[in-house]
Amino acid sequence: MLDAFAMSVGRPLRAIQGIGPVRPDSVPAGAEWHDSGHPIPDSRSVNAARRARAIAAATGADDLLVVLLSGGASALMALPADGIALEDKQETVRRLLRGGATIDELNTVRKHLSGIKGGRLAAAAGAPVVTLVISDVVGDDLSVIGSGPTMPDPSTFTDALAVLDARGGRAAYPGGVVALLERGRRGDVPETLKPADPRITRSVARIIGGRMTAVEGAAAAARSRGYDVHVIDRPIVGEAREAARAFADEVRAVRARVTSPACVIGAGETTVHVKGGGIGGRNQEFALAMLPYLTGPEAPALPGAFGSIGTDGIDGPTDAAGAIVDATTAERAAALDLDPRRFLDDNDSYHFFSALDDLLRTGPTGTNVGDVQVALIT
Repeated sequence: MLDAFAMSVGRPLRAIQGIGPVRPDSVPAGAEWHDSGHPIPDSRSVNAARRARAIAAATGADDLLVVLLSGGASALMALPADGIALEDKQETVRRLLRGGATIDELNTVRKHLSGIKGGRLAAAAGAPVVTLVISDVVGDDLSVIGSGPTMPDPSTFTDALAVLDARGGRAAYPGGVVALLERGRRGDVPETLKPADPRITRSVARIIGGRMTAVEGAAAAARSRGYDVHVIDRPIVGEAREAARAFADEVRAVRARVTSPACVIGAGETTVHVKGGGIGGRNQEFALAMLPYLTGPEAPALPGAFGSIGTDGIDGPTDAAGAIVDATTAERAAALDLDPRRFLDDNDSYHFFSALDDLLRTGPTGTNVGDVQVALIT
């Protein structure tokens, strides 16, 4: 995004800042780059956020602040609100992720623990703000993508407390976090910026890419290889293993009506309620949950292969983007005495697929439009 924007402008920019999990091979001339933490924010995320706010605060009425925003920004640009320690915010994010919080729930809390999200970056600017957005959020809600640093926020401190109540209860979260949210609900802490706030009225945003952009690319690639392509328009959401069951039903329905090799493509963003002690990501768990539908008792088995991948190349706290299963997976696992159900129950999809060499590793891709699921029917 940064390279494309700098090339399209074609003239020097006063300040250029890039933030990401890994420094790209090249950045525009004069740009400063900040490596940052993802999916859990760290001290680099705080430094990047402070610099972004400083750039915004240095703008005047005759300037234009352009924000290039994509999924992942909530962690990459994190500035804890006054009175909140970074460690408390990190622990809150971890607990919400492990508890299966949706992206809307997660970012509702993040916005109310932040000094830069929920419109606060735009509020710091003296200039009009234009935000160009690549969306990883189903429904493309601008107040949710990256926790909406330049967008008005309809959620409240009360909503944030309701998320904690639903995801383990307030006692499960750091005391400082709960105290801040309760003070906010009482009106002792300013709310995130709302649509009528004059500080946000000069801020506009446009979606320039999203999950269907990735689906269209996958569909074109499949057609070029001779597959009959079937796209699932509805977003793939919910608990990963439940979403896998629904996806298998869709694939089975396609299989019943095709006579040539087919490719079924879906996209969205699932969640995982972590109850075990293993590691993995939602894509790896989705793939492992699909295994019984290919070769197991949930048959009629689906001939072919299935893969689920995070378009950013980062699936949970792992070095994989996702995983693949096919008709040979169960047999190869049995030969290594790997019980898929045990690994699934322990939320340990990473070690299951690592032992089989069936992890998909792309490295960070530089973009994020959620997850893509692909089934090939032979």
